[in-house]
Parts: sequence; structure tokens; C-alpha cells
Amino acid sequence: MSQRIFVTGIGIITGIGNNIDETLESIKQKKSGVAEIKYLKTNHKGSIPVSEVKLSEDELIERAGLDKNEPFTRSTLIGIIAADEAVKNAGIEDIKEYRTGLISGTTVGGMDKSELYYRDLLETTNHIEYIETHDCGDSTERIADYVGVKDFVSTTSTACSSAANSMILGARMIKNGLLDRVVAGGIESLTKYHMNGFNTLMILDKEQCKPFDDNRMGLNLGEGAAFLVLESEELVKKTGKKVLAELTGYGNSCEAFHQTASTPEGKGAFRAMKEALDRSGLKPEQIDYINAHGTGTDNNDLSEGRAIETLFGTNPPKVSSTKAYTGHTTSAAGGVEAVLSILAIQNNMIFPNLNFKTQMKELSFSPVTELLENVKVDHVLSNSFGFGGNNSALIFSRY
Repeated sequence: MSQRIFVTGIGIITGIGNNIDETLESIKQKKSGVAEIKYLKTNHKGSIPVSEVKLSEDELIERAGLDKNEPFTRSTLIGIIAADEAVKNAGIEDIKEYRTGLISGTTVGGMDKSELYYRDLLETTNHIEYIETHDCGDSTERIADYVGVKDFVSTTSTACSSAANSMILGARMIKNGLLDRVVAGGIESLTKYHMNGFNTLMILDKEQCKPFDDNRMGLNLGEGAAFLVLESEELVKKTGKKVLAELTGYGNSCEAFHQTASTPEGKGAFRAMKEALDRSGLKPEQIDYINAHGTGTDNNDLSEGRAIETLFGTNPPKVSSTKAYTGHTTSAAGGVEAVLSILAIQNNMIFPNLNFKTQMKELSFSPVTELLENVKVDHVLSNSFGFGGNNSALIFSRY
């Protein structure tokens, strides 16, 4: 049984960059990806900002070297690009050499195409090639085929904690000797379903979102994909592979308090973070940075903030939300923020909480507002909380 889980590769594509280097540069430049809608076909274009991947589907197909006549959804395309970068970043030349799995988190799957064509399909066979792509598992299968994974393929759908839970499942499978390594993360493209659903909940900010601000007005939706390559301790020792970070802790809880809201006290968030901390063997004061879920909604920021205070006291580690950069990428968020957490460790850097001005009255702490460089970042806690009370927390540590 592998006692330790190492990260050997990362890959990412979001509204702030099409790869790792572009993403890090945008972070350093405090450049947000939130802007007017360009690609999504919606009546909200021009009135509600989002963070879209800055490539059309034709450009994504070309970048991935795929056949433009094949039925690829936007979710699948960005997933392929991020997973492929992670595999290459890990220096994997023969993915079949060791038992390898691919676990991807998504909730809307290929809905971007099915919601576009479903009226045609009610009366004709036009676009029937997109029937199968609607299913969440179809994107996972196509990503696995692209990178060559055959041993184990699975899809996780737990709303905004999907990608984080994919990593937890991957880590558990490695620890129990079922796989040697796992490509784990999540994908999500923007859809009309996203826009209309979140708008109905009245939690979309029509300006740039401002997590943990007393005057926060809601979230900005985003799209993206991000994957990690997780490898067993034995495989890393055998291959001498470079290690980017260690996944030292993870925790999961389901409070089932409400369909979309967390408990005001943050009970579920607290349990997930506490479990991750206990599993890591670290003390609260050893956490250097919390990459918060931090959506910018009234409920989340208060609930998460109280959970942080319950676990860490009134003087917690440095805290920031990076969703003002990438938007809330929903099912992909855990993967996106895991990659950012690892970049924080690699670059001794803590990222700013953009747009913050006024401290919340209910909390004792404020988030980081400036880019902190050359700081000690050995352990990062990354939070991902989903609808239905699906709460997950990951801890990444320097190796």
C-alpha cells in the first residue's frame, strides 16, 4: 500500500490562460479573465460578465489536433488540452507502462451542444451525432482515449466539488494498490443552463465579483479544465520522477443542509477541512495559505469564513479566493485551484483576492489583497464546496 501520494504533472486551461505558463503570468499581472460574453449563445450577452476560455471551438480543435468533423463538445475539448498538458508535464512517454486511471469531474457534461440542438432532435435527425456527447461520461472517455488511459476511467459529479473529489478518489485508489498513477481533475464549459440557473438563484454579480467583501454581490461564472497526475510513492522512487508537490491531506463531508446553501456556521466546510488536516498530520499553524472556495456570494463567504475561524481561530493563515481571476468554474474549480495551489508552493507566492475593499463585519480576518512573493509556502489548503452540501478540502505540501 502506498502511504504517500505525489503530484508529478499539472495542466490547466481557463479564462486567464491556455496553459500553465500563461496562467501564472496572468496571476502575477493581476489580470482577470472575467469579461463580456463572446462565445456562449445567450440572451445575457452584454449584461452578465463571465470568464470564458479565450479560444473558439475551431481553435481548440486545431490546438488539440483533432478532426473538426467529429462531435466534440467544448467541455471535452478543454478537458483534452488540460489533461494532455498534465501528462506531458509529468514526463510520461508510455502511459500504458504502469497501471493508470483517469478520473474527471463534470456536472453539465456535453450540455453545451444538447441544449443548442435539442429542438432539432425533436423533429429531425440533424445533429444526432451529439446525442451521446450529452452524457458526462462521454467527455471522460474521450479524454482518456486521447491521452491513452485504458486501465480505469471514471466520472465524478458532485457539483462544484467534483474535481476535488476526483483527486480524492484517485488518491484512495493509489493508496489501496489498485492503480500506480491517476490523471485526476475536472472540466466544465459554460452553458445556457449555467447562466439561467445561477441567474434564477440571483447570485450572479453583474460586475467583477469581490469574494469576502462586505459589499459582495455574487459570483462570476467561468469555464475551464485542470488535471493533476498523481503517482504512488513506490512509482516515484522507481522512476526518479520529479515531484511538484505532495497531496498530504484530503477530507470530504456532506451536510445536506439545503439544495444550494451551506449552513450559516459552516459545519460541513469545517468537517472537510478538519478531516484533511487530521489526515495530513499537520497542525493548523503549519498551513501557510488557504485557497478558499470564496465564490463572492453572501452565503458561501460567510459560511466558509466562519468555518475557517472555527478551525484556525481569529488569526488564520493567509486567505484568498482566486475566483475573481478565473470565475467560478463550477465542477472544474477543485482542479483549477489545486493547480494554483501547487503553483503557489513552487513559486513561493500567495495570490491576491482581487476586487476586495471592505472587510466583512462578521469575520475577524480579511483576505490577501496584494501578490505576496518570496514568502514561505510549504502547505496549502484548497477548498471546494458544492451544491447539496458536498464539501471537499485538499492539502498540498512541498516535497
